[in-house]
This record gives sequence, structure tokens and C-alpha cells, in this order.
Amino acid sequence: MIKKVIASIFLLSLITFSIVQAMDQQKEKKTEELDQLGGLTIGGEAPDFTLKTLEGKEVSLSDYKGKKVMLNFWATWCPPCKKEMPAIQQFSEEAGEDIVVLAVNMDPENDVEGFALNYELTFPIVLDQPKSGSLISEQYKIMSIPTTFFIDRDGIIQHKFFGEMQLKDMERYMNSME
Repeated sequence: MIKKVIASIFLLSLITFSIVQAMDQQKEKKTEELDQLGGLTIGGEAPDFTLKTLEGKEVSLSDYKGKKVMLNFWATWCPPCKKEMPAIQQFSEEAGEDIVVLAVNMDPENDVEGFALNYELTFPIVLDQPKSGSLISEQYKIMSIPTTFFIDRDGIIQHKFFGEMQLKDMERYMNSME
């Protein structure tokens, strides 16, 4: 009888492991498919840019070299973007000095400042406006929003996330970077 129980537990564990592996492979396959559609690849250098903040100050991604950066592309009209903003604010408040949250707004013609005040956002928000005929969102090949890149201290993209993020996702991706 005990041999049957042990065999059953072993078989159940093996099935569970197989299912988890298959789900991970599906997730990786989806990321690879998005990469093939033109998205920036993990392991590649994050393109540098210079944009203006809501206050009019110029900020470059290279200003944060030596720090980990969570680079979030969003818009004021986007429901998942609105939903994730409180978590991004909380993450920003709890992050250490070696972590920067930088939000790239893709609809600067709307009331971005009012949005930031309404959500009580204190992390830097930069406005993606045409500069020399090019938008940063095009440079980063943004196909859907929100999209978030996790960039290491050397400026290399370590992770990217499509869709609404939870606080636990932000912490997990950031903590996985050296």
C-alpha cells in the first residue's frame, strides 16, 4: 500500500513539473515571437535618449548609468497603465538609491501633469515628443502599452514586460539583476 502512495506522489510530482516547464516554455516562446516582430532584445544595449520632464528639465537615460532602471512606456488614456501607476509609485518609493523608475509618456498632448498630480506620482515622467523626426517609443519599438524594460547598471536590457505590472513583478525583475 505504501509503495502505491509513494508511486502516486512521484507520478503527480512528475506531471506537475512537466506542466510548469511547458508553461515556462510558452512564456519564453511568446517573448521570442514579440522579439521577432521587432522589439528590442534582452541582452542588447538600451538605446540612449534625451527627453524633457514635466518640469522642462532634460533627462537622458545615460544619466542613470551605474543604476538599475525600470523604464515604463505608458499613456494617460490606457486603462492598464492607469491601473499599474499606484504600484509603480509604491515601487519607486520603496526602491533603494541604486534603482530609478523612469516613465515615458506617449501622449504628451493630453494633461499628463494633471494625471501625475491626480495619481500623486513622484518618479520622473518624461514626454515622448518628436525630436529630429523620431520618437523614443519608435526607437524602443513599442507595439503595445504599457511596456516596461528593466535595464542593468551597464545599460543592458535584462527583462521586458508587456502589459500591466504588479508590485511583485517589479520587485522580482529588479532583484534578479546584479
